[in-house]
Amino acid sequence: MSLIYLRKAFRTLFRTPFVSVVAIVSLALGIGANAAIFSIFEAFLLRPLPVTEPQRLVNLAAPGPKPGSTSCNNAGGCDEVFSYPMFRDLERMQTPLAGIAAHRTFGANLAYRGETLAGEGMFVSGSYFGLLGLTQTVGRLLGADDDRAGSSPVAVLSHDYWRSRFDADPAAVNETLIVNGQALTVVGVTPPGFTGTTLGNRPQVFVPIRMRELLQPGQTGAPDVFENRRRYWIYAFARLAPEISIEQAQTAINIPYRAILNDVEAPLQEGMSDQTMARFRARELLLAEGSRGQSSVHDEATAPIILLLGVTAFVLVIACSNIANLLLARAASREGEMAVRLSLGAGRGQLIKQLLTESCLLAVLGGLAGLVVARWTLAGIISMLPAEAAGTIPLGLNGIALLFTGGLALVTGLLFGLFPALHSTRPDLVAVLKRQSGQPSGSRSAARFRTSLATVQIGLSMVLLVSAGLFTKSLFNVSRVDLGLDVDHLITFGISPVRNGYTPEQRAALFERLEGELSTLPGVTGVTASLVPLLAGSNWGSSVSVEGFDAGPDTDTGSRYNEIGPGYFGTIGMPLLRGREFTPADRLDAPKVAIVNEQFARKFGLDTEAVGKWMSSGRSDDLDIRIVGLAPNAKYSEVKGEVPPLFFRPYRQDDDVGAMTFYVRTSVEPDQLLSAIPRVVAGLDPNLPVEELRTMAAQVQENVFLDRVVTILSAAFAVLATLLAAIGLYGVLAYTVAQRTKEIGVRMALGADAGRVRTLVMRQVGGMTVVGGVTGVALALGLGRVARSLLFELQEHDPTVLVGSVVALAFVALVAGAIPARRASRIDPMQALRCE
Repeated sequence: MSLIYLRKAFRTLFRTPFVSVVAIVSLALGIGANAAIFSIFEAFLLRPLPVTEPQRLVNLAAPGPKPGSTSCNNAGGCDEVFSYPMFRDLERMQTPLAGIAAHRTFGANLAYRGETLAGEGMFVSGSYFGLLGLTQTVGRLLGADDDRAGSSPVAVLSHDYWRSRFDADPAAVNETLIVNGQALTVVGVTPPGFTGTTLGNRPQVFVPIRMRELLQPGQTGAPDVFENRRRYWIYAFARLAPEISIEQAQTAINIPYRAILNDVEAPLQEGMSDQTMARFRARELLLAEGSRGQSSVHDEATAPIILLLGVTAFVLVIACSNIANLLLARAASREGEMAVRLSLGAGRGQLIKQLLTESCLLAVLGGLAGLVVARWTLAGIISMLPAEAAGTIPLGLNGIALLFTGGLALVTGLLFGLFPALHSTRPDLVAVLKRQSGQPSGSRSAARFRTSLATVQIGLSMVLLVSAGLFTKSLFNVSRVDLGLDVDHLITFGISPVRNGYTPEQRAALFERLEGELSTLPGVTGVTASLVPLLAGSNWGSSVSVEGFDAGPDTDTGSRYNEIGPGYFGTIGMPLLRGREFTPADRLDAPKVAIVNEQFARKFGLDTEAVGKWMSSGRSDDLDIRIVGLAPNAKYSEVKGEVPPLFFRPYRQDDDVGAMTFYVRTSVEPDQLLSAIPRVVAGLDPNLPVEELRTMAAQVQENVFLDRVVTILSAAFAVLATLLAAIGLYGVLAYTVAQRTKEIGVRMALGADAGRVRTLVMRQVGGMTVVGGVTGVALALGLGRVARSLLFELQEHDPTVLVGSVVALAFVALVAGAIPARRASRIDPMQALRCE
């Protein structure tokens, strides 16, 4: 029986191929957009780690005062990091946890068979793989014996890296891989699908955490990185014991944790007020659900992804409204057919099944076409992402996304087909048969339903137009931000010789040689370098002491800092306000000097008299650094971030700089130099990879890529929704005009001119637009409040955006209504009355 219904549905749809194709395309756009955004939603916010029982994993955090050195990365904020000794204490505790593991990502130069490539690694504790319940592909995974001081230097390869770099050869086990200049023995390969526990990072190698000093000699900050309880840099997660809840485990683990805080760590703190010490002693260890791993990406992506999911849901509702109106119009033309079939004994249930089969068939065809739209949408999104993000975040239509698409297609088929099916099979046969006069018909309830659907479409389109306008203006505001530097004709790239085993002396010599070689390139007008890359999301800071500034126990004495090369400010287009730049003479054996920005001078009471004052950084109270320059405020880490207090030191006065970012100012088009820079670096060391080579303009765009993606997608979906709403409004009006042919003919026969008839139709357009527009503006203001955190220097009730959206929607509505109104004004009264 179901095959009979299906064959009839195919025949019915292909009787009007143009209408069916329009319906399928509309559904494909709505379903495809939803499938694409849902696949992103699933990848970022739902997908668990491919490990044993991920629902029993919990992430650890310890918010509160953390005096000392704090280092955070993509795995989470600074509330989540622990000192190495504290991690080991937690590991030894007898608690309701089945175990605790630690990890930390790091940059790695990976050399194999004479070729060195820049990559990523992860330091892990010996309990890491065992706690996750992973099984190796070949060889073995790291264990407790590998994580002891003095153990052999070993590494485990990720499955993807093993396939791409070692051709999935099992003989890779026991091979030697050079990681940051150190020879490590490969002992195993992770299982397929496992890419670490931090979304946004895809480490190629996993090494024991005890090897950090060996692999990052210039970045640990001090030789006591494994003993110092005031250095917070490790991320930790745990597995709950069976039948233990997160709440129970948190209560139990805080008892020994508090004891360590009060008995061991509190006596180590210096310069704390009584209030801060009380907060330090009262700190709690927090446990949070950890099935998706540890990553700041989860929190950062939640708001924009949910917003986009809501936007695409609106698009789908508009598309479904169009199909419902189409089916209602088709049902009205088939009322005679339905009445005859009912009068000949067909059951109403059979007819409803037939009509629902037709709507579900439309939906399924739309869903299949939607998969193509979804792939195109995802490809477009990936093209807008930075290269690093596109390569580390898994975007694609997996099994869950396909199930979602299929389920969405069937649900929409039932929803938009149900009312037309029920309406067209009502049992009042006599009334229906009497109305068969060769002209379209339809009950008032159906007309009201169609009008309501079109009004809803207008309202939802208004919501999307306002949201798109807000994000567009927000992005415009971002583009107008005064960076404080000139990014035009400026190229940036990085090198990390410390990863290749360079000594401090060799690194310093390499940096100077590279500056000289780059200066000789045709078109180059300036070369400089910095330790912290500009506008790349990196933040380095230190506490300071400043001449004339009295700091109490709880006074904030923190400042961001950078180490830079000679001619830095002139090269990046940020001339000093006072004083001088650093020169090649500012070396280790020269007096210590610094340059501060305006915000630094304001915070520490120096104002415009900063030049000539003395300061120190770190714990030292010996004011041994002379301020020789005052720089203007400029963006440091984020385009949208506030300018922080910032001081600069010459990198030549640091005897242990492991990596450096270079800036090359050119008088020619930057593209002409982008290919020359790797050749210059290769001429100095062919095994030294060039990292993140790009123009500074591209760097700025990548810094605000999330704003661009949200803006482009919301604008595209708003245009699509408005187009679909216009089609729906046109369809409703065209059908209404056809229904009211007799009425319009009578009016014109009694003296109504074409203008009055057009006004009659446009009045209906105006009423629907006003009701839908006002409702849409109200909903848009509510949506704007939800999305306020994503807007830059903009309120959700921005009048320019609201007025622009109203004008745009009114114009579209007028255009959609103009054709039916013109058609109505051309009705021949005699022909209309003759039809009766």
